[in-house]
Amino acid sequence: MSVASGIAIYFIIWWTMLFALLPVGVRTQAEENDITLGTTASAPAQPRIWLAFFRTTIVSTIIFATYYYVTQILGFGLDDIPHFFPDLK
Repeated sequence: MSVASGIAIYFIIWWTMLFALLPVGVRTQAEENDITLGTTASAPAQPRIWLAFFRTTIVSTIIFATYYYVTQILGFGLDDIPHFFPDLK
């Protein structure tokens, strides 16, 4: 895997995990009973976006490291998937 491919795969994983982890731990303004005039009640009370970025980076790094280990160190690829399911042939 080239460096550019690794960066591209990491970016895709990171971006996907950002949207998956963005709502984790966020309380809405309605839950806090502090609705700011001009916003919806479902808006976050304290977004803490940097915490979301940090969580995303940690989870993405773990997922990418696992992907790298399985594909580059162990040598598994897409062609090996049918070997795990021999009854499907």
